[in-house]
Amino acid sequence: MNPKKLKKLKKKIRHLPMSQRKTAYMDRMAAYYKQFNAFPAAKILISNVLLADKMLAAGDLPQQLPLLQLPDDIQDQIFQKLASQYPTGDATGDRLWNELTDALPQLDHDLRSFRDYLENHYGMWAYTSAPFVADLAKFVGDRAVLEVMAGNGYISKGLRDAHKTVYATDSQTWTAENETGRHALTAIEPLGAVEAFQKYQDKIGVVVMSWSPDGLPVDWELLQAIRESPADVDFVVIGEKDGATDSATFWSHAELVENAATRQLNRHFTPFDLVKDHAYLVK
Repeated sequence: MNPKKLKKLKKKIRHLPMSQRKTAYMDRMAAYYKQFNAFPAAKILISNVLLADKMLAAGDLPQQLPLLQLPDDIQDQIFQKLASQYPTGDATGDRLWNELTDALPQLDHDLRSFRDYLENHYGMWAYTSAPFVADLAKFVGDRAVLEVMAGNGYISKGLRDAHKTVYATDSQTWTAENETGRHALTAIEPLGAVEAFQKYQDKIGVVVMSWSPDGLPVDWELLQAIRESPADVDFVVIGEKDGATDSATFWSHAELVENAATRQLNRHFTPFDLVKDHAYLVK
């Protein structure tokens, strides 16, 4: 293909609605659903991935996810199922056994890679489910919210849909590198975190910061600005302590509050992969 035509085609694909942008990853998940249809332990995990993708493609917040990890005895389950249907040495049973067990390593890898798909396809870094946002809305109550680093605005959209007053902001510095900020679900004001807090501190009661980039000091700068401000605000931070998100300086200085409110916030914010992110109340 002519290089200019190829570039034009790629540009066209990038700007298609997300519901129309096909991916090899989701094609594989759809194929797994058919292949493992008779095995509930695998099928339920695949179903959750397919449903989450369908909801996100429609512009809705997805459901809560289980841990996307195949059970340790999945091969035993497959063997028992096939043994109940086919006698020993049956060619069809042997073929199915080989096909299913050969597919397990790739299925396991793909389930564990769902977060990568969400990041690359939707610009969703923290898995923002509808039940979690409903819990956050209850925590917010009648207070106004400032979301910093809002990305594509999943949290802000959910809170606005719950009729909360939300100032959604993002520096939008990542739009050239990934899908973050490219497919906003709600209006987002182009402001850095500290600048946004300084602008709205007198109007809000809650600040929400989700998945601040690993190693960048903006989270610590924001925490200092909140501490220095006379405004009485709750600071909700979503991330993995000393892990995939936020700077080491932030975590070393953050005072993490664990109480009934934070336990309520994390009722539906549960790990679905190796990342153990959490909703924290930070002072």
